[in-house]
Amino acid sequence: MALLKYLQRLLGREQPSEPDPAELALEEELKVRLRERCARFRRLLSANKRALEAMSEVEDRLSGAKPFGMDYVHAVSTRAVTAVFQMVRDLNALSDNSYAALQESFDRIRAEMEILLEELPHLDGPLILHLDQIDLSDLTLVGGKMANLGEVAANAGLTVPDGFAVTVSAYYRFMEYNGLQQELNRRIQATDMQSLDQVFSLAAALQKAVLMAPLPPELEEAITEAVENMRAKAGPGLKLALRSSAVGEDSLGVSFAGQYRSELNVPPEEACEVWKEIIASKYAVTAMSYRYQHGIPDDAAPMCVGVLAMVPAAAGGVAYSRDPVAASRGREQILLNAVSGLPQAVVDGAVTPDVFIFSRKIPPELIRKRLAGPEGTPPSLTDKQAAELAKVAIALETYYTEPQDVEWALDAEDGRIVVLQSRPLHAADSATEQSHTDHQRPGEEGSEAFALEDLPQGLKVLAAGGVAVSPGVGMGPVFVARKEADMLSFPKGGILVVERALPRWAPLLSRAAGLVSETGGMAGHLASVAREYRLPAVFSLPDACLLLDKADEATLDARRCAVFAGRQPQLVSIEAEPPNLMEGSPVHQRLQALSQLMVPLNLLDPDAPEFAPDHCRTLHDITRFCHEKSVRLMFEEEDADASRRMGKQLKAGVKLQYWVVDMGGGFRHRVSGPVVDLEVIASAPMLALWDGMVAVPWAGPPAASASGFMTVMLESTMRPELESTAPNAMANKNFFLISDNYMILQARYGYHFCTVESLAGEKSHENFVNFQFKGGAADRKRRQLRARMVADLLEQHGFRADVKDDSVFAVAEGYSAPETLMKTRLLGYLLIHTRQVDMVMLETERATALKNKMLADMEALSAKPLMGCTL
Repeated sequence: MALLKYLQRLLGREQPSEPDPAELALEEELKVRLRERCARFRRLLSANKRALEAMSEVEDRLSGAKPFGMDYVHAVSTRAVTAVFQMVRDLNALSDNSYAALQESFDRIRAEMEILLEELPHLDGPLILHLDQIDLSDLTLVGGKMANLGEVAANAGLTVPDGFAVTVSAYYRFMEYNGLQQELNRRIQATDMQSLDQVFSLAAALQKAVLMAPLPPELEEAITEAVENMRAKAGPGLKLALRSSAVGEDSLGVSFAGQYRSELNVPPEEACEVWKEIIASKYAVTAMSYRYQHGIPDDAAPMCVGVLAMVPAAAGGVAYSRDPVAASRGREQILLNAVSGLPQAVVDGAVTPDVFIFSRKIPPELIRKRLAGPEGTPPSLTDKQAAELAKVAIALETYYTEPQDVEWALDAEDGRIVVLQSRPLHAADSATEQSHTDHQRPGEEGSEAFALEDLPQGLKVLAAGGVAVSPGVGMGPVFVARKEADMLSFPKGGILVVERALPRWAPLLSRAAGLVSETGGMAGHLASVAREYRLPAVFSLPDACLLLDKADEATLDARRCAVFAGRQPQLVSIEAEPPNLMEGSPVHQRLQALSQLMVPLNLLDPDAPEFAPDHCRTLHDITRFCHEKSVRLMFEEEDADASRRMGKQLKAGVKLQYWVVDMGGGFRHRVSGPVVDLEVIASAPMLALWDGMVAVPWAGPPAASASGFMTVMLESTMRPELESTAPNAMANKNFFLISDNYMILQARYGYHFCTVESLAGEKSHENFVNFQFKGGAADRKRRQLRARMVADLLEQHGFRADVKDDSVFAVAEGYSAPETLMKTRLLGYLLIHTRQVDMVMLETERATALKNKMLADMEALSAKPLMGCTL
């Protein structure tokens, strides 16, 4: 208070030519205090930027297609909380702890976020459950595959193999016994899951750790005893099938098709060791990549294993109760894929199966069939057997009340159809398929046929034929992959071409534009994953690797089952949005819940009684409160006129008011009166900014169209600015804090706010200039377009820019002092020339012309030497 009274007295009377030494000492003390307060204010603004960036990132991740894991959820939450904590601490330091209640609101929000980030404890249960003890209520204990198999056996009246489940409780017991979970979590969190080479290294290490770990004695005893009971029932010839049944498989809106391991024809005495191999498959490259891309954390997918008696299969395969591609076009039919022997060859995509298509009438009628073997080779199923299988598919759909994907085997001993698995069917997205209905031939049925007529002229066909297993059109460089190591070289946006449609190629599908295989069919695991990713895919295309080996850019049209040379965008009538694979997943849901404690803004009116600490319900509320109060503390102090008393009014012959606070070295000499001339300013960054502000005369607001004009408040946008010495309600928003090589401007022009901060010293690694810009008086869409335009202009001049709604955050750092000052000058130009242009942003031609003019002006400014702001 003594300093303030001194400053009031100092600025209220004529100064002597030789100031009193005591007064000079007090003035220097005031500058020290200002520098300390400015340092806190700078930290608060920096934390505000980090907090808003984290919140913006959260919104982008929730609405976008980019995958993320729980490590990201923890990291972004920590970043937001840490930044807001810094703001609360600095605000209370600036205000002599006037907002202690704000800490209480922050602690409450942080505690709620910590609860959401906690890992849920797992429930204990039996280590072993026989299949006749299992139904859908045991989903969290035995996983979707075994729960559905038990349900089919108990309630659907269909035949399933004998067997039991080694439960999720056994998985947790194994992990705890060896202390594995913490080590696995640590390694997963330390890995960039979008880097395939890192994922390969991680997979090798994690699988080795699992395979080397011993089983708890009680678990080994339980598995051995259950296997012996099966052998006593089946006789000495018993062979086992050990199949993964992870929790979340088929129940989180994703299929996990082929992502985990199954082992067939396992001798009973090897059951314990093979059980570990199935557990280890959870950490295979395919499985980890798939979980990450679908937002399923490791702890949300504990592994159960089904131990089943092998079926002596005469034939096997997959039955779809509805064709997953044709159903999206309204032609509902049953699709059966079959091979002689075990069904594994169908689901693994290793061979091209026999295909039977039935109507959904009761009883089903055979529409047509396509046999894969050479002429004269007997089919895998007779028509009568295929019709019985179609009835099974219909029965399972009726029971579950949704389309089913059924794995089956035909028992060679008694001719019965044995259900090995039934899960919800993932059909092709109808929007993706829409662009191909125009090319269908009259009377064409199913997804097997292809047509090349009615094509635009001049297209070169590189390869044609096969089966469209996932619709769509994809364009990109062709990449033929023959071995697993080729995965590391696959280009983003490429068309993947393989000899066999094996599940191991699944990690590449999120990066691919299309998929072609020489083998495989609609029912293969890789086909299911392609449909989940809405990836155009054609299987069983003869000699695809040979035909496409030397191809460069190409277009895959899955509906026509053809690959054309070059990019052919005219074949795409509707551009399908990439799927958000994360939506609805555990990780997505967790971030969604956390975002409700971070992102919503409830404190809107700074003058309302509710603008108070105890009304802060989110981190965004706290950032808004801290920013508003810190600006007032810095520039309005104890009453409405304090900002004038803390600084000097700038005299520069302009109509906008600016106040300048010198923290030391910002003026060329001591200024005794209430006004400072521009010629006295010694701050290089401020002079650079000012040079940009006046370099090109502002022509005034652009003439708006009627619609643009109606979105703007007339008094705010069209009122002439006041003379610099006249009273101005907005004056307290336009402040420079300066030193010789530093400047921060806090300004408000009508309805938009901006902050510019610049440090241009001798050490390049410390230099920076950053810019925050928000608001406007037009509607939200126009303000958003202006923000994007500003960001584009800055990015072309070396800034890193982020846009959030109508806000821009831009920074350029690490440049030399002259380069930093040049970039600061460009910001000065933008401050003046982006005013009120939001009114015309929906008028494409005018907006483009305006942007081009600004770009030309900025290019011209960049070529001119700086005036009056040398270091």
